[in-house]
Amino acid sequence: MTDPIADYLNRLRNAILAGHKVVNIPASSLKKNMTKILFDKGYILNYKFMDEGPQGTIKIALKYHPETKQPAIRSLERISTPGLRKYVSAEELPRVLNGLGISILSTSKGVMTEKEAKTMNVGGEVLCYIY
Repeated sequence: MTDPIADYLNRLRNAILAGHKVVNIPASSLKKNMTKILFDKGYILNYKFMDEGPQGTIKIALKYHPETKQPAIRSLERISTPGLRKYVSAEELPRVLNGLGISILSTSKGVMTEKEAKTMNVGGEVLCYIY
């Protein structure tokens, strides 16, 4: 696997499109931090880190609207790829849907959203946009 973050996003996207309630994803520390951000921002219902197999798995409960069954995550977009990394400074941090979505960055202070990076005045690699 050359791009584990794209694999993570694709597994989430496929589970949402299929209408699944739970999705299992192979774990890594970066994926765990991204999952925590998605939970904190209200895009997923719950998550659990399971230590099984060589690296463990992340079990994610997806969030849907109770009446319309629309998913909380409308779009997952990978920005920085292994072939073309996208780095931004603290002054150039992206806004997704004029602040309605989030962008996840990998910075020297850890994995965080663009709003947290702006308050800490750090830049980094833009991993993905989520809205």
